[in-house]
Amino acid sequence: MNQLEFFEIPSPCIGVCEVNSKGFCKGCFRSREERLYWLQLSAEQKRQVVRLCQSRKARVLRAKQEAALRQDDASSTQADQSDLF
Repeated sequence: MNQLEFFEIPSPCIGVCEVNSKGFCKGCFRSREERLYWLQLSAEQKRQVVRLCQSRKARVLRAKQEAALRQDDASSTQADQSDLF
């Protein structure tokens, strides 16, 4: 049984239209094709794109957090080394 759709699924666009090194929008995390054909997608396809965008965003945030932790570890190690002299 299909669920009734009462509302159109809105575009995840937040107005930050820049592409990252992997070809995804830095604002909404959609690919070029997903942005280009958004209006022609079915409701289920739009839901799938939104799920993919959420997954991509989570991956990017996780990578940024890990990079920040590595940088903090490296700077604390350097500070410890300079205290030896």
